[in-house]
Amino acid sequence: MAKRNALGKGLGALIEDAGNENRYHVDAVNEIELENIEVNPYQPRTNFNEEGLNDLASSIKEIGVIQPITVRQINESKFQLITGERRFRAAKIAGIKTIPAFIRTADDQAMLEMALVENIQREDLDAIEVAISYQRLIEECELTQENLSTRVGKKRATISNYLRLLRLPAEIQLGIRDRKISMGHARTLINIEDPEQQLKAYYRILDEGLSVRKTEEIIREISQQEQKKKKRSAAPKTELPEEYKQVKNHLSSHFNTNIQLRRNNNGKGKIIIPFRSDKDLERIMSIIDNNNEE
Repeated sequence: MAKRNALGKGLGALIEDAGNENRYHVDAVNEIELENIEVNPYQPRTNFNEEGLNDLASSIKEIGVIQPITVRQINESKFQLITGERRFRAAKIAGIKTIPAFIRTADDQAMLEMALVENIQREDLDAIEVAISYQRLIEECELTQENLSTRVGKKRATISNYLRLLRLPAEIQLGIRDRKISMGHARTLINIEDPEQQLKAYYRILDEGLSVRKTEEIIREISQQEQKKKKRSAAPKTELPEEYKQVKNHLSSHFNTNIQLRRNNNGKGKIIIPFRSDKDLERIMSIIDNNNEE
């Protein structure tokens, strides 16, 4: 079995080629022609930095592809990319003909899961991209947060914090993606329940260039204000004294409608006479007029 001539430096110079259609080995690294590989339709990553790709391409020209990509075999000679699209694209730019690839057996769901997990491991990933990948793994790969924690090697609390970012208003999510605010700022904004207050705090961070620590102080103040509002809204209504209840019942009976009578602790209050239509209002007014005539 003759060895392929070295295609340059890197793994390509080390991998054997049987010289026939059955030369590929599953669960092993193979040297595969780039033209026989199609991209992954489940690839979660859509943006590839052109400058970074060109830098990687230059490196590949010099030393070859060091880390193999991962593919699945479609037929005897065709493959589909699972992970490593950045290396695959850079190799094309570099003008090389083959690339080292690890062949795996995978169905569509396994491909999606592997692509998403690899995507999460990228160092340049922003927090929203991580959160979206976590969400897709849970929904499309039917993983629990506990299973996901094991898959990606992250604590459940960390995963939960990322997922909560997706509840933030779209403007804030865009700010996170554009790195206008840090993950620290974002985690702090999550603690505000009111979206309007979240946006106010977000724009204040941008306008004043607030640090994470200063943002935390502001958020604590906002949270305390929200809690006070909740307590006020949840406070029980003042119970009407018995004599006022009797007045309310008497008026409701007299006007044949559900009279509302409100009174505060200082004795001040108001009476509301509801009506269902213009005709009903005329009926009530006639009752009042008759009382005045008497």
